[in-house]
Amino acid sequence: MIDAAEAAAQAGAVRLDVRWTLGGPSREADYAAGHLPGAVRLDFDRDVCGPAGPVGGRHPLPEPEALQAVLRAAGIDDDSAVLVYDDGDYMAAARTWWTLRWAGLDDVRVLEGGLKAWTGAGLPLETQAPQRTEGTVTVRPGQLPVLDAEDAAAWAEERELVDVRAPARYRGETEPIDPVAGHVPGAVNLFLGEDDLADPQRLRERYEAHPDAAYYCGSGVGAARTALAVTTAGMTTPPLYIGSWSDWLSQGREVATGEER
Repeated sequence: MIDAAEAAAQAGAVRLDVRWTLGGPSREADYAAGHLPGAVRLDFDRDVCGPAGPVGGRHPLPEPEALQAVLRAAGIDDDSAVLVYDDGDYMAAARTWWTLRWAGLDDVRVLEGGLKAWTGAGLPLETQAPQRTEGTVTVRPGQLPVLDAEDAAAWAEERELVDVRAPARYRGETEPIDPVAGHVPGAVNLFLGEDDLADPQRLRERYEAHPDAAYYCGSGVGAARTALAVTTAGMTTPPLYIGSWSDWLSQGREVATGEER
């Protein structure tokens, strides 16, 4: 995480605007209306994630070649510093941060508070899209640990698999997005909405009780936000079941409901 003042002073960083609304329209118009100076617009669904299919979940990993083309077009090199921002809910920004680190980029920061924090600090926006020199980054996938459905099932039996969705979705009481409510058998629930990413000490107090946990959500976006929270707390970035609940259901796997005992 990096605050607005630090981000403004970070000369040379490639800025990525990934503002996104789940199930909503493209945010291209918001980008055109105003974005951080020099920021490149990435479409979260198209550029950061792979296309959804019958199996793999709603936000699968991108193909390395496709991601590499996107990052090079944004002007990113292997040693680039990258600043990612969204509206401040950290969903798209965290998943983008996680994806870039998975792809082998080391210096990736998330703007604390998002665009609102930038403008709240009196910092300027611009409306013109920048002209970027083609980058030379080489995507090296697999630099962060990823689980598939088989791994997730085993993790729930042998260690601790954590579902970070709202408790009602976990318990199977309601499901606003996917076709079936419930959770992976054996998973426990820690709601991501209780995290304040601006408070590393509180995050550490929460997550140090789960040193061997892997995380999932609906499609690997909220889980990436939790991975950012754990990393912000000074702990090792945890494994993610990136296909998450949408992938689990697509494979016709067992659904658990209620509270885990």
